[in-house]
Amino acid sequence: MNFEAFNKIEERAFYALVAALGLVVLFGLGAAHYMETHGHIVTGMNNQIVWGLPHVFALFLIVAASGVLNVASIGSVFGKTIYKARAPLSGLLAIAMLAGGLTVLMLDLGRADRLIVAMTHFNFKSVFALNVILYTGFFAIVATYLWTMMERKMYGYSKYVGFAAFIWRLALTTATGSIFGFLVARQGFGSALLAPMFIIMSFSYGLAVFIVVQSFMYAWVGMKLDPAILRRMKNLLATFVGAVFYFTIVYHMTNMYFAKQWAFERFILLEGGVFTSLFWIGQILIGTFIPLAILLHPTLGKKSRAVFLSALLIILGAFAQLYVLIIGSQAFPLDLFPGMQQSSSFFDGAIHAYHPSLPEFLLGMGGIGIALLLTTVAVRVLRFIPQDDFRQISKEMLTD
Repeated sequence: MNFEAFNKIEERAFYALVAALGLVVLFGLGAAHYMETHGHIVTGMNNQIVWGLPHVFALFLIVAASGVLNVASIGSVFGKTIYKARAPLSGLLAIAMLAGGLTVLMLDLGRADRLIVAMTHFNFKSVFALNVILYTGFFAIVATYLWTMMERKMYGYSKYVGFAAFIWRLALTTATGSIFGFLVARQGFGSALLAPMFIIMSFSYGLAVFIVVQSFMYAWVGMKLDPAILRRMKNLLATFVGAVFYFTIVYHMTNMYFAKQWAFERFILLEGGVFTSLFWIGQILIGTFIPLAILLHPTLGKKSRAVFLSALLIILGAFAQLYVLIIGSQAFPLDLFPGMQQSSSFFDGAIHAYHPSLPEFLLGMGGIGIALLLTTVAVRVLRFIPQDDFRQISKEMLTD
């Protein structure tokens, strides 16, 4: 096949992908319109569970957006050559994923037309108001970061802007975790551990997303990732996954130390039905043990397809973890009077049921569609595919 014929095939494939992702976005917008016009009665949410499946998607995209920028930070702030080549793609994914996550969040909350009120009237005692500032600043700093990396005249400022982006994203993820850490109206929230836990979750989720996207891009253009680079990235991913597992253990052991939390822990770990299954099978088995076994295996860990599979499993485990954390904590009733039974017309003391609806799922997928659509178009227009300088990589390997 000659080069011109290949370009025509590649161009048709690009437009087909854009059309498919655009359709996903349209389905998401249609679902948001359906929920807006009919009310949240058409969803599985209710007065007890007010954050449903769309919030799981939104939170994953927001947390992963912060974590995927870690790839750029390792290159610019810590001077690792392997990651410098991946810094532009890292910044692009951070902006695209945050845009997708905030879109889902805005459309799910209702009255999206009143967003201007939230952006112009701040209650600085609320962590939600702080997050509006942090999200806006994140867009601005990462956009400037991309400018310094892709414009030769600005390259000298890249390290300084990269350091600012590094600090800003840590603050953003801390504030996101603090939304739940400061919330005492749910039995599973109100823990200071959630802020640092969200930071390490972002590292794991973000790097897993980056590996998946990078693998698709390399396969698209017929490139192969150097084994040395693959080894570095999969070892780092295994470290992050292990750290998330560690924080998960500490979080649940801390809860079990307090007698008032025993019922909640028994619900999540033993008697919670779908939440218990998602925790042990989704988060622990699929999202932690199997990926770690693949990444640390002496043979499988060297194969790009196996690493790609482990990254996909980590992403699936991330959704399970967020589902249990967000929805499971709402499903369990707040223990207002420890040691006493509660009963009223307001479902006090009762386990709250939640069944996700199709519009909720479509809205969440719409956010992912927005992130992938922005990334696909940007990669087509500009040079975001990582290009490695193997001479510099060889020098770095020798010095490590």
